[in-house]
Amino acid sequence: MRTNLNANLNTNINTPLAVVRNLGILAHVDAGKTTVTERILYATGTTHKRGEVHDGTTITDFDPQERDRGITIFAAAVSCTWDGHRINLIDTPGHVDFADEVERSLRVLDGAVAVFDAVAGVEPQSESVWRQADRHGVPRIAFVNKLDRAGADLDTAVASIRERLHPAPLVVQLPIGAEDGFRGVVDLVRMRALVWADGAEAVVEEPVPHDIREEAQRRRRLLEEAVAELHAGALEEFCARSTVTPQTLVTALRDLTRTGDGVVVLCGSAYRNRGIEPLLDAVVAYLPSPLDVPAVRGLRDDVDEERPADPQAPFAALAFKVSATATGRLTYLRVYSGMIEKGDTVYDAGARRTERIGRILRVQADRHAQVDRAVAGDIVAVVGLKSTRPGSTLCAPDAPLVLEPPGVADPVVSVAAEARRSTDTDRLASALGRLAEEDPSLVVRTDAETGQTVLSGMGELHLEVAVEKIRRDSGLEVNVGRPRVSYRETVGRGVSGYVFRHVKQDGGAGQFAHVVLDVEPLETESGFEFRSAVVGGRVPQEYVRAVEAGCRDALAEGPLGGHPVTGLRVTLTDGATHVKDSSDTAFRTAGRLGLRDALRTCAMVLLEPVVEVTVTVPEDAVGGVLGDLAARRGRVTGSTTRAGAAIVTATVPLAELFGYATRLRSRTQGRGSFTSRPTGYAPAPAGAGAGAGAAAPMTTATR
Repeated sequence: MRTNLNANLNTNINTPLAVVRNLGILAHVDAGKTTVTERILYATGTTHKRGEVHDGTTITDFDPQERDRGITIFAAAVSCTWDGHRINLIDTPGHVDFADEVERSLRVLDGAVAVFDAVAGVEPQSESVWRQADRHGVPRIAFVNKLDRAGADLDTAVASIRERLHPAPLVVQLPIGAEDGFRGVVDLVRMRALVWADGAEAVVEEPVPHDIREEAQRRRRLLEEAVAELHAGALEEFCARSTVTPQTLVTALRDLTRTGDGVVVLCGSAYRNRGIEPLLDAVVAYLPSPLDVPAVRGLRDDVDEERPADPQAPFAALAFKVSATATGRLTYLRVYSGMIEKGDTVYDAGARRTERIGRILRVQADRHAQVDRAVAGDIVAVVGLKSTRPGSTLCAPDAPLVLEPPGVADPVVSVAAEARRSTDTDRLASALGRLAEEDPSLVVRTDAETGQTVLSGMGELHLEVAVEKIRRDSGLEVNVGRPRVSYRETVGRGVSGYVFRHVKQDGGAGQFAHVVLDVEPLETESGFEFRSAVVGGRVPQEYVRAVEAGCRDALAEGPLGGHPVTGLRVTLTDGATHVKDSSDTAFRTAGRLGLRDALRTCAMVLLEPVVEVTVTVPEDAVGGVLGDLAARRGRVTGSTTRAGAAIVTATVPLAELFGYATRLRSRTQGRGSFTSRPTGYAPAPAGAGAGAGAAAPMTTATR
């Protein structure tokens, strides 16, 4: 019997760790992540009605902007139960502008389900989130979705997984029927057919249909051989018996999933509610529990320390998301060890202050149910924390620990923001501060030259969503300038033996520092290296460190346009000191001013951010799209045709992509789409970046 939502929220929080699964749903935009999540909630009895993205009735896409735009913007946590296991699930965004939300979610997850479109296969953002999961060592299983679409092909999708992601795909299902006729799958592990009849609520188990029995047996053999190549236990049984039992296959698939040596591949159609139950079975069977992953490691007094997933161990948790709601400020935690109860005092290792836990909530997207305690392995939200930020470690006051926070990408696009009414300036500043507090990938600063408030983020859509959130939540009318990109400067041709003397006498102790610098470009156009070639102790080591610190200070503003400088190596080759007037401060100043002057004598190159754009358009619109990309200084790197559509890949300067979505829709009568992902920086043409620090023309933010 299906239960209602609030009843499921009250799942016993003391569930044994072995039956807990903390996983995320990862995919490219429109691959079907949110629909998969909705069907999981329905199949587990958490909801009594299937939510639809196009109707705006989904549980996890509860924000008004998500429902208006039809995409996931904010990671949403939900919980459900299946086969005696509690599943804590996070539905993550698929758009590249919100990759930071995915990064913070992956940092606290034990496993993931990667969803792929059966027609498109591995798409650009699919590859990006897969690489993110690789960095965090998160085990995954793959779900090839939308097998009911025209042009859907499981084998083609699996081939793209093998070619672009490079795991060993272990396909454990064979589709029954194709496209509109897709009605079920053959479970190759247990050699049975699972069929979903039209209009039926539950899956029906049947014998393998006669017309595909031979193909199913062939694929079962291929699965056994692939697993035996990767797993010693399966190989031993395969050599002894020329086959592998279902029990051994399950054990081997679980081991290979958790080590990352293989990825189990399932298939289905989430929209038609086909394939979800076997997917849940695979989550339970193959993905790890909190007990199966390595103990979390952190620093305690600069010494590495492990905290096991044990409720009796000292408390340690990582805050990965902060959200302001009508009920208060929610801080989402992954509890790694120990336990907390309502009213407990915890220590924020980042802010170095104690906080009090007001309430502990089991989260179901935008709905919550209060619980008495949270234990190791739980993902919960707490109310009452005032200073905790995403990435902060909360721990027991008598056992402090600092966990590694999620990485935060550097913003690449900026807009100038101001309140339409001058009386709302302070309110806007507060609203921007709250935004930056909730989303570390948003940066708010005041331009020292223009006095403008500048909001920086990961993309045009990211900033558009942020401004719209201010308008909706605070009722403010905000004017924004045209987005500006973050340029960089680098050294094209360096300088050797640049001499700089810093001498200052203004009464009392003076300042003296003499440095000789070589400046040269790095092989790559990013990064900074400093080294010392001073001999004979002419510059003491403590002053060498001060010179390096000063050089790093000088990288903040380059000579071309005040942009950050990157991609250079500075070598301190000589110098001199004064017995009384030399100091760390003097040499740091010499490093800063010396490198700044040296850069003015170098041949400098302006760099602009570039992105890889993947454009999907009807074949009859390719010519116009290629011409438009060329006009935007795009360099086409590939073109393929798939299921009647052309897919063009190009590298384009980010500054040229503003407004491209509207232009593409106009050229293709609304049938074209594109995605982009940052790929680094490239030399910009003469005149680019000029006036980047000047005031941008202001326009009114609209929906």
